[in-house]
Amino acid sequence: MTEAPVLTIDGPSGAGKGTVSRIVARRLGWRFLDSGAIYRALAWAARRRGVDLNDPDAVARVAGEMELEFICDDDVKVLVDGEDVTDRLHTEECGRIASKIAAYPQVRRALLDKQRAFRRPPGLVADGRDMGTVVFPDAPYKVFLTASAEERARRRYLQLKAQGLDVNLDQIIKDLEERDRRDREREESPLVPAKDAVVIDSSDLSIDEVVDRVLALLPATVKNPSGATVSSGSGGEDQP
Repeated sequence: MTEAPVLTIDGPSGAGKGTVSRIVARRLGWRFLDSGAIYRALAWAARRRGVDLNDPDAVARVAGEMELEFICDDDVKVLVDGEDVTDRLHTEECGRIASKIAAYPQVRRALLDKQRAFRRPPGLVADGRDMGTVVFPDAPYKVFLTASAEERARRRYLQLKAQGLDVNLDQIIKDLEERDRRDREREESPLVPAKDAVVIDSSDLSIDEVVDRVLALLPATVKNPSGATVSSGSGGEDQP
């Protein structure tokens, strides 16, 4: 049986790939995988269990043991061991921990099968950093979405300010550049475009413009103009 088609959208934090991926998935009526949420969920679970975050094997054990569920209604909710942790996954601290543990080969291997299980009909839009290079290297459609560090930091700054948080733009730029360096230089699944990926720089583009460019890469035979609501699943469960 032919496997379901996959569109991978990789790129650094703040490039807009999460928003673009969700919109594209809804337009196509395909399933949606936010791999970043998986690593953030693991970061939260490891801290909750008091695991030493400097011990790759211990974190990998949590990855294998934690029960992860995604509920896709109007927004995507993330449940870890039955607890809704969605709002706790978007802090800067959680992002830093996720980036740290994502560099562990043991952790990436532990989560690989869970991510690949999202590949189910009618198709999958996979958002992450190594979706096109490691998780779905045979995906027929691949995008690498990027933007300057300054623009990505500005977007993050405005997002956090809108939430009423006291943040410093220079510190956000510093954190983003450090995260980029760590992601690029890690031995396991470094952040690089797949050789057959189309690179899109979103620095001067609106979300709608990026979405249009991504959809233009797909042949008409796989597009679903009805705008069906996206649902996603791993194994027998519906997940985002």
